[in-house]
Amino acid sequence: MRIHQARHMIRQRLQDVGVASPEADASWLLAALTGLTPGEQVAAREASLNRAQMATLETWLRRREAREPLQHILGTTEFFGLPLEVTPAAMVPRPETETLAALGLTVLETLDPGGGRVLDLGTGGGAVALAIKHHRPTAEVMATDISKAALDLARRNASRLDLEAVFIRSDLLDHPTVADFAAAADLLLANPPYLPTTDRDHVPPEVAFDPEEALYSGTDGLDHFRRLEEQATRLLRPGAVMLVELDPRNVGEAYEHARRWRKREIEEDLLGKERFLRLEK
Repeated sequence: MRIHQARHMIRQRLQDVGVASPEADASWLLAALTGLTPGEQVAAREASLNRAQMATLETWLRRREAREPLQHILGTTEFFGLPLEVTPAAMVPRPETETLAALGLTVLETLDPGGGRVLDLGTGGGAVALAIKHHRPTAEVMATDISKAALDLARRNASRLDLEAVFIRSDLLDHPTVADFAAAADLLLANPPYLPTTDRDHVPPEVAFDPEEALYSGTDGLDHFRRLEEQATRLLRPGAVMLVELDPRNVGEAYEHARRWRKREIEEDLLGKERFLRLEK
């Protein structure tokens, strides 16, 4: 089968099962299969795939038709320019979360142009923490997660990228070492579970492959946020900033809840949706 024929087949099969981005998926699958960029695939459209490549493609396609995330199939994704290993141990990093990292870097530049102490809660595979460390090598970064498997993945990503961060298993700020670090931190970043439990029956099939404990947080999606906000209010020093990613449906309610903070702002994602809460102690 020629490359252009394979692209058409992939696109058609994924369209038939309701995948939202069949054209982009076809490009990524063919890139992983052949090593060719999308532009190179166009130039080499008449080149043929060999038998081994066709067998691999069929395996990948069957998994994608079952709505397994493309990132799980390929085992990797890019976040803030960094190649990250992806497994079912942690949520697939979302493009909108890149804005959380960008906001964090902006805050750091304001608070401490020379370095800074950063705590990343619910780090998953380490995406935000490692993006901060990569772009701010002088920062002292600690990252936590309640899941040991997720932290193992984050450590592998850090090692592969040669980035230094401390990883500790903790439920939000419960661990004493994490609480001590938070008390002296300049910036706390958090991407906690924020979906209402009523979403379980309505999310895209791909979301079912993410760990459930990383997704849902009570009937309004704010159980984790309320507990974190209470802990952070007690522990963070004056002048410290907390940035939290939330659901556009509940970020306004979180803003109203956080009345004890000196400054409160809601930030938008790249699509113009209100998604991030910036709180200054």
